[in-house]
Amino acid sequence: MNIVHVHVHVKPEMIDAFKEATIENASHSVKEEGIERFDVIQQNDDPTRFILVEVYKTDEASFAHKETAHYLKWRDTVADMMAEPRQGIKFTNIFPE
Repeated sequence: MNIVHVHVHVKPEMIDAFKEATIENASHSVKEEGIERFDVIQQNDDPTRFILVEVYKTDEASFAHKETAHYLKWRDTVADMMAEPRQGIKFTNIFPE
């Protein structure tokens, strides 16, 4: 599996709009054949910080996700909401297999 944690720092005045756009994207993303999970989490002590936990069945599924209409819409919608560029960190699962 291909696991990506996308760290996002949102401008304080954009938190609600970011959450709305991101939940819409995630709702469509979990329906993609190659996606195992797509979680949106918000940091408790700093609500401007989010992590998107994206779990893909294959590398190809990760690439395919970035071609979908819902991802492209999300990317363009949230671009100006971010306090700094988002950062994706890739992981490989150890357990469970």
